[in-house]
Amino acid sequence: MTEDRQEVLDWIEGLFSVPDQHRILIGVLLAMQERFGYLPKVSIEEAARRMGLSPANAYGVVTFYNHFRLVPPGRHAVKVCMGTACHIKQASKILEHWERNLDIRTGEVTGDREYSLDRVACVGCCTLAPVTLVNDAVIGEMSPTKVDGLLLQHRIAREGRAGETS
Repeated sequence: MTEDRQEVLDWIEGLFSVPDQHRILIGVLLAMQERFGYLPKVSIEEAARRMGLSPANAYGVVTFYNHFRLVPPGRHAVKVCMGTACHIKQASKILEHWERNLDIRTGEVTGDREYSLDRVACVGCCTLAPVTLVNDAVIGEMSPTKVDGLLLQHRIAREGRAGETS
């Protein structure tokens, strides 16, 4: 989900065109991430400039909160819930299994940009713990074998799409 510099600047211009509408940095960053799927470098710097902040202050906020992304997410955004109920039900093992199978660490994207992996706080589905979100679809009662099954389904679907284009 790569945006060109001018598109980012034009969008920010619209965001700041409403008087006093967006003057809290975290709100601006959240709006930008909602729009672009991550925070392009130019968006952080431009927001800081318009708010009278240094880019270092804005980057400090972005890097402090693990909710913000500095790289575009993968085609399949995988988020492992680490809330209390999920934590108690071994969500860390689920996260480790994703990391091993995707060969990436939390917060990274696979080389083919197919998957990104993140840990998130409680998603509010505690009765289904442990929970993983894949492209915002809630998958409850996760286990390492369910991870393997999801990856197999995605691989089969991707191979099917590749076969259709050849």
